[in-house]
Amino acid sequence: MASVTVERVTKTYGNVLAVDDVTIEIRDKEFLVLVGPSGCGKSTILRLIAGLEEVTSGNIYIGDRLVNDVAPKDRDIAMVFQSYALYPHMNVYDNLAFGLKLRKVPAADIDRRVRAAAESLGIVELLKRKPKELSGGQRQRVAVGRAIVREPKVFLMDEPLSNLDAKLRVQTRAELIKLHQRLQTTVIYVTHDQVEAMTMGTRIAVMKDGVVQQLDTPQRIYEQPANVFVAQF
Repeated sequence: MASVTVERVTKTYGNVLAVDDVTIEIRDKEFLVLVGPSGCGKSTILRLIAGLEEVTSGNIYIGDRLVNDVAPKDRDIAMVFQSYALYPHMNVYDNLAFGLKLRKVPAADIDRRVRAAAESLGIVELLKRKPKELSGGQRQRVAVGRAIVREPKVFLMDEPLSNLDAKLRVQTRAELIKLHQRLQTTVIYVTHDQVEAMTMGTRIAVMKDGVVQQLDTPQRIYEQPANVFVAQF
C-alpha cells in the first residue's frame, strides 16, 4: 500500500476554478473521505489522483513517486465508480479476471486473485452468473472485486453506493469498512452523503468551492467544526 500526497494542487477548466490550491496528505492504509456538495471539487481531486485529468499546477505523489506525468495505468491504483460498468456478456469470474488477462498475468495467479476476492466479498456462489442475474448490491460487490484483484497500492472510490437503495447502502457501507480493515488498504472515497462520510472515514476532508474547509477525524469535525459551513453541512 502507499500514502498519497496532493500538494498545492489547482485545477481550472477555462475560466472555471474547480480545485483551488488544495493540499491533502492521505496516510498509508487510511480510509480518507472527500465530502461536499455537488461541484465542490471532490470528484475532480479523485480524477487528478487517478491521472484521468491533468493538474493545472501543483504535484501529486503516490508514495514517494511524483505521478503528474505518469499514465493512469502505471499509477498502481484501482477505481470504483458509481456505474458498475460490468461486461454483460461475461460471467462474474470473467468480469473479475478480464483486466488481469489484459495485463498478461499468469492464469494460476489470476485464478488465485479472483477466488480470494470473491471469498472476501462473499460472492463465490455468483462466479458463474451473468450481471443480469445479479441484484444491485451484488453487482456493486463485483465492481469492488474487480478493483481488489488488481492488488493496487491505492483504491479510489467515486460515490460507489449512490445507485443502491437506502437499506442496501447501509449494508454495503458496513461491508466496505470491514473489507478495508481486512485488506489494510489505502482508500480515498468520494461522497456527498454526510452520514457515509462520518461512519466510514478514518479522516474526512470537507470541501466547498474547490477548497478544503476542514481535514480531521469524524469526531473532531462533529465536535469542533472549523467554520459555519462545516457545522451546517
